[in-house]
Amino acid sequence: MKRWYSFLILALFSMNLMAQTGNNAKQDVVQKIDGEEMKGKVIKITDSDVTFVYAGETAEYVIKKSEIARIVHASGRIENISQQNSPAQNRQQDQVNMTASSADHHNKIAILPFNFLMDNQPGAEAIGYKAQEDAYGFLSQHSAGYTILDPRTTNALLNKAGVTKDKMINFTMKEICDILGVEYVIDGSITQNKGYQTSSSSDVASTNVKRNDNDKVKGVSTYGTTNSNSVQRYDVSVSLHIYMDNNASIYNQTHKAFLSNTDGSYSSPLEYLLKRTPLYRK
Repeated sequence: MKRWYSFLILALFSMNLMAQTGNNAKQDVVQKIDGEEMKGKVIKITDSDVTFVYAGETAEYVIKKSEIARIVHASGRIENISQQNSPAQNRQQDQVNMTASSADHHNKIAILPFNFLMDNQPGAEAIGYKAQEDAYGFLSQHSAGYTILDPRTTNALLNKAGVTKDKMINFTMKEICDILGVEYVIDGSITQNKGYQTSSSSDVASTNVKRNDNDKVKGVSTYGTTNSNSVQRYDVSVSLHIYMDNNASIYNQTHKAFLSNTDGSYSSPLEYLLKRTPLYRK
């Protein structure tokens, strides 16, 4: 009899163990990056979150995907989550790398000669160099904590390294930063397009009275002239792109002058953009 009872207890224990094993096999397992394992049921998966319920409970928990390494589904399928980070999360990781800079580059800025386009065609290089000087003059007054390389030194170092305007596309911004010994490089362009024309005209009338010696009117003649004037107006926009010495882009904006002008001036949109760069200091 005792042997029969022992056999019955052993059978019940085995059945309970098998039931528990079967229940565990049907559970989803969420493995977190910190090593924690959550066993239960995955209810929902979105682009950023996973909704989960522990086995034997009803409360729902929302876990961010950035905290999850993988999910082992009850079916046996394994879903790797850590490899599905969004581009935004990757950029956040990149920002950690953006702090890395060699000591001799730290807080140093160089401004490249601007590109100048007239009606979408390459324009005078002199305007690009003038814009480089203007950007240097303005930013040097608002750059507390930074050292700005003067344009003459910048251009000399670039030319010595063979980084001319027609070859600059062959160099990465990291390589240009290394050549100039700076942490930040400002790359800009100016676009000037012909806008509408304004014209004006004026009429001038004159009367000539002829008199004889006796002060009598001999005749009256009238003639007139018309003067016309036409003025060309221009639409101007400026683009600024700022890179770091690890090729990271930290600023990229374009601004168009609110009003067209007759001289193609770019100073207003240039200052507007410089004031909004992360390098500007009041």
